[in-house]
Amino acid sequence: MSTFPLNPLLRVEHLTMRFGGLVAINDLSFQAGRNDITALIGPNGAGKTTVFNCITGFYKPTEGMITLSHDDGGDFMLERMDDFRIARTAKVARTFQNIRLFSGMTVLENLMVAQHNTLMKASGFTLGGIFNAPGYKAAHRDAVDKARHWLETISLIDRADDPAGELPYGDQRRLEIARAMCTNPRLLCLDEPAAGLNPRESDLLNRLLLSIKNDHKIAILLIEHDMSVVMGISDHIVVLDYGQKIAQGTPDEVRNNHAVIRAYLGVEESEEDTVAEVEAIVEEAVHQPIEREQGAAPLGNEDLPVMTTGAVRSTARTAAKTATPARKPAARKTKPVAKKSARPVARKAARKTAKKGGRT
Repeated sequence: MSTFPLNPLLRVEHLTMRFGGLVAINDLSFQAGRNDITALIGPNGAGKTTVFNCITGFYKPTEGMITLSHDDGGDFMLERMDDFRIARTAKVARTFQNIRLFSGMTVLENLMVAQHNTLMKASGFTLGGIFNAPGYKAAHRDAVDKARHWLETISLIDRADDPAGELPYGDQRRLEIARAMCTNPRLLCLDEPAAGLNPRESDLLNRLLLSIKNDHKIAILLIEHDMSVVMGISDHIVVLDYGQKIAQGTPDEVRNNHAVIRAYLGVEESEEDTVAEVEAIVEEAVHQPIEREQGAAPLGNEDLPVMTTGAVRSTARTAAKTATPARKPAARKTKPVAKKSARPVARKAARKTAKKGGRT
């Protein structure tokens, strides 16, 4: 039996998102615990990224509540806030499925950009930066130190001055997570961070996420298709299918859940069940009332054998071949009959004419 956090960081209650007549999320409710890694999994199109977009303010939910509770007791109603306020005030950061780094900027500069709000406040909104005020100098130094700390954490300190676009794919993924961490988030939302990673890079990602959770006490909300990542680091898993929650619990509970196995992880059904299903479909399609000829009574289903799909197609082809040549003999027989009947008539007429001519 799955347990729920007593004092959750994030509460999603009866979330519904509609796009016209399409219901992307339907009455979804779940919780994310403090300092926990909560995973959202499900097939493609299940609505996972739509949930992220509602949490981070990209979409405004049609219905429902999304509440983020900080340690100091402050609650933020995310569905009522603008997206930039969710990031700046509620302290929610996210990454995307596609890498969104500034490829032309250096690795260090990408992490400095994430601290833009802090530096702007320290500069008095530009003036302090222009005159290099002491407060701005201190803030800039702290920002550089934080950026270097995260570069050391992800083992990229030696490439701090290299363009971010020249990094290998796995390093770019970790750099994007480090940039999100430079915003001092309370909730980190990661959308498929392991997509395209090889096993070694996936292992490095697992270590980074566990370090964020254990060392920095940050809650992580994770969307991922790589089950080795999900089952290896998640504390709680929520499973979606067609916009609805079908299961939730610990990795062991989800791994053994029959609905999850069928909807997401796949299932190998027994041969007997498969045969029975196929036979039922074929019987429904084949065993229909069929008339022998016009006016004849329909055949009974009890006299028909169970036919496979191949047998049905073979029977149809055979019937088509036998029906086509049956029309031609009828047309051929009419011509000889007409010729035989016309010749005696012509001979009789000639004889009558000759007799009349001989008499006159």
